[in-house]
Amino acid sequence: DSIMIAHSFANNPSFGPAQNLHGATYTVDVTFKTPKLHPKNNWVVDIGEASEVLKEVCEAYNFKNLDEMFPGEMTTTEFMCKKIFEGIKKGRGKNWFKGALEVRLSESHKAWASYEG
Repeated sequence: DSIMIAHSFANNPSFGPAQNLHGATYTVDVTFKTPKLHPKNNWVVDIGEASEVLKEVCEAYNFKNLDEMFPGEMTTTEFMCKKIFEGIKKGRGKNWFKGALEVRLSESHKAWASYEG
């Protein structure tokens, strides 16, 4: 999936020109991990349900200004990986995926981050 966001790193000189409001387009990749395949279906996750959950989580951030959603936070790529990770983990409740996840956000092949657990 992908999301387009706006944000800034106001008053933080560590971010140079990115202190100013700017946009970013992220490709969102999620890796679902389990030690064993589902006993009946031989899958790690129902890809249809995983796709729906990812879409729902991404919609919460797509075309949003993260400065307004998370006032005072440095909404780094890493921060957003964690937020998306948490949304996917929560998913649709107790019967949702119980394995490990890795969420990777990429702006380019040189600018990306991931969060896993």
